[in-house]
Amino acid sequence: MRKKIVAVAFGGFSPEYEVSLKSAYSVINAINREKYDIMMLGITNTGQWYKYTGAVDDIPNDNWHKDEKHLSKAFISPNRGGGVLVFDNDGTAAISVDIVFPVLHGRYGEDGTVQGLCELAGIPVVGSGSAASALCMDKDRAHKLISLEDITVPKSICFDYFPANETLLSAVKTLDLPIFVKPVKAGSSIGVTKLDNYADVTAAVEEAFKYDNVVIIEEAIKGKEVGCSVIGNHELKTGRANEIEVSHGFFNFKEKYTLETSKIHTPARIDSESENKILEAGKKIYKALGCRGYARIDMFLKDDGDVVFLEANTIPGFTAHSQLPRMMKAVGMDYPELVDTLLELGLQVEQGLWYG
Repeated sequence: MRKKIVAVAFGGFSPEYEVSLKSAYSVINAINREKYDIMMLGITNTGQWYKYTGAVDDIPNDNWHKDEKHLSKAFISPNRGGGVLVFDNDGTAAISVDIVFPVLHGRYGEDGTVQGLCELAGIPVVGSGSAASALCMDKDRAHKLISLEDITVPKSICFDYFPANETLLSAVKTLDLPIFVKPVKAGSSIGVTKLDNYADVTAAVEEAFKYDNVVIIEEAIKGKEVGCSVIGNHELKTGRANEIEVSHGFFNFKEKYTLETSKIHTPARIDSESENKILEAGKKIYKALGCRGYARIDMFLKDDGDVVFLEANTIPGFTAHSQLPRMMKAVGMDYPELVDTLLELGLQVEQGLWYG
C-alpha cells in the first residue's frame, strides 16, 4: 500500500503565527514516516501560501520563507478532488493529498475557514470541521449553547460595536469585579485585559477590538483554573485534568509560553471526584459543540465544586510540552502516538466511521 500524504498547514495570518510555527515543528517531526509522506504548506503572517521543501528546523525560528529555492506558491483548490495546486518554474501541478493537518492557531485557521476550504475540496482534516471550529472560536455563542447543557458559564455582556462611554459603563456595572475584557474570536489570551475597576474598561475594550469585531466582557470566576483534553470522534478518551497556578494577574500570552511566574500541574491538585466531574463536563461540552478529533476544554472548578466552562480550543498549542499532549501523556499516550491517533481519527471521517 502506498503511504498517505499529509499536508501540514502552519503559520497563518494570525496574531498566533509564531505559536503555530512551534506547534507545527513538533507535529512534523512526530509523524510516522513509514505510514505517511508529508507536504509542508506554510502560510506567511501576511497570508501568502507556499509549498515548503526546506529544512524543518527553519520553521520554528521563522526562517522557512526566506529561501525562495524551497518555496513554491501553492494553495488548496476548492474544486472537488483538486488537491493542492502548486506553481513553480515547471508550471502548475495539482497534487493529491489524503488529509490536511491544520496546525493553525487563532483566526483564519482555527476558526473554521481552512476547514471549510478542505470540506469544499473533499479533503479530510485532523480535528473539528468548519461548523464546530467556528462555534468554538466564538466564546459568546459557545457559552450560550453550553448553558443549555446545564453547565455554568461566566456572566457576561457582548458588543459588536463600540458603544458610547455612558452605555458601556452602564452595562459593565451589571457585572461584579474583577472582570475580563476579551475579543470574542481570538486565542492565547491575545487582546485580553483583566480589570479590578470599571474606570479602565474603555481602554480595555479598545484593545480587544484590535483583534476582533466583537468583544465580550465577563465576570472573573473564583476557583481553580483547570483543563480537560478530549480526543475521539464517536468514542471519546480523556487525559488527566490539569491545573494552572498563577502567582498574580492571569494566564496571559506571555505566561502561557514562558511560565515565568506560573505553573501547570498535570494532574491537577484535586481529589478524584472533582477530577471526574471535570472530565465528564469536558466530554459533554465536546459533544455539544460538535467537536471531533481533539480539543482542549478550559474550565474553572469553584470552591463549591461547580464546574464553569470558559472555552473550547479545537487547535490548542501542540508542542510535546503543551497542555493537551501533557494531559494525554499522563494516561500513557506519548506525543508520537497522539499525533498518529489524530491522523487516524481524521481519516475515519472520510471512511464514514465518524457516525459509527
